[in-house]
Amino acid sequence: MSVITKVPEPNIFDEICKEFSGFKQYREDDEVSVATDYQDYDPAKHNPVFYGRMHSRVPVDCDPREDVDPAVIHPSVIGYSFTEKPPKTPPPPPPPVPSKEECSPREYLQHYVFPVLVPAMEEMLKQAKTEKCFERKRTKFNALDYVTAFLYNHNPNKLERTKTELEDIPFVQEWLKDHPRPPLPLSLIWTEEEAALIIQSFWRGYLVRREPEVQELRQWQAEWREELGGIKRRVSDFWEKKMPESPKASQDNLNTDNKTEEVEPAKSS
Repeated sequence: MSVITKVPEPNIFDEICKEFSGFKQYREDDEVSVATDYQDYDPAKHNPVFYGRMHSRVPVDCDPREDVDPAVIHPSVIGYSFTEKPPKTPPPPPPPVPSKEECSPREYLQHYVFPVLVPAMEEMLKQAKTEKCFERKRTKFNALDYVTAFLYNHNPNKLERTKTELEDIPFVQEWLKDHPRPPLPLSLIWTEEEAALIIQSFWRGYLVRREPEVQELRQWQAEWREELGGIKRRVSDFWEKKMPESPKASQDNLNTDNKTEEVEPAKSS
């Protein structure tokens, strides 16, 4: 006796899961069959041309890079041709230097003055920047003195000269004998470190002197010096008058004798 059973309807979700599991298994099998691995790709160590392609090195007898010129096979040179650079032509020789006696003033400046003066001016500007002449209104740097010493020490006709300071140059010494210079103020002589040290010392002394105890002590010292100075002056005057060898006492005696001689004729008359 046959039994009729009811066939259940297919579940759509089960069919989708079954198809997905089969597709996943197919992808895993496909990835395993591929020899190239893309997991640890590093652009710094691999050529990007090989990425995504199967490749292997082909052994050859010679170096394949000998006949390869990347500049020629690059795609950007399509439609162009390369030529060799022409040789560089040498510059023409400089014209001969004219004679000092026959050249014009312009040629004399160009060939005999500027080649010596321009390097001195360049070094003077460098030293002026070091002395901070472009940052302050007043400095001790004298541009004329620096150029004079530079030209004297770098005279092309006197290569045997050693470095000489401005004050030791013979013609400068002769000039300063007749035209002495006034001394520079301390504000130009002191360096920034020396000036800062002196200002700080004066300020610390002022803070100490303004204390009431210190002012009282200074006033007492002033009175004591004045009193002691008066005693010394009186003692000195006393001994100058009593001692015969004292110049002041001799002068006082001479003045007294002159007054006596002037008074006596007046009495006799």
